[in-house]
Amino acid sequence: MTLLKHELKQSRISFTVWTAAIVFFICTCIFMFPEMKNQMNEVSEIFASMGSFSQAFGMDRLNFGTLIGFYSAECGNILGIGGAFFAALLGISSLAKEEKEHTAEFLLTHPISRTRVVIDKLLAVIIEIIVMNLITFGVAAVSVAAIGEEIPLNELILIHTAYLIMQLEIGCICFGISAFIRRGSIGIGLGLAAVMYFLNIISNISDSAEFLKYITPYGYTNGADITADLKLDAVLILLGSAYAAAAVILGYINYSKKDII
Repeated sequence: MTLLKHELKQSRISFTVWTAAIVFFICTCIFMFPEMKNQMNEVSEIFASMGSFSQAFGMDRLNFGTLIGFYSAECGNILGIGGAFFAALLGISSLAKEEKEHTAEFLLTHPISRTRVVIDKLLAVIIEIIVMNLITFGVAAVSVAAIGEEIPLNELILIHTAYLIMQLEIGCICFGISAFIRRGSIGIGLGLAAVMYFLNIISNISDSAEFLKYITPYGYTNGADITADLKLDAVLILLGSAYAAAAVILGYINYSKKDII
């Protein structure tokens, strides 16, 4: 528990900065909606006629004249990119930073097992991702109410839940990878998140590449599908959970046997 508290305290500044940035951009988008609302129907028609470009971002099936359609596209990208990068940075640096900063020797000389180290560090990653999403959801709901719009609670909960699960998956995968690298690499984490994002774009554009949605966690965050069906894709979420669990398990096995220097 001491290590968990230490991890949360150590990353409080980066957590605050990332959370503030994501909340700021989401609030900005929401407060822009009343000014753009009357023009959004025309925008929807334009995007619907743009073929592959619209399909890549799921814009061909969203009605930008509605708050939830606008939110799914604009705020969804903020949650998808900003949230994923935040989760990736948390995960990829979690175990590797001890070797990079030469604090592993000090940490492991204490009466604490490597299993406890992995559990506490993983819990810290999960807690920060969950808290960031709770704050974001709360601020988004308040912002919607502030502009005089009815809060589409069901859709909003589903969208934020999808992005929360996606961020947890990326965070856990990066956490597992961090057990295999000695000096840490922010580039690996950000690169993984970016690759997953572009794999989703490819799967949306090409029917022959549709299988990629079973690989990328962005496959179950499509706002058009969520708002149309009012449910999440359980199959894709279960697959993503399996990938995350496998990464954590492999990372634990490697870390427990790793020669820490």
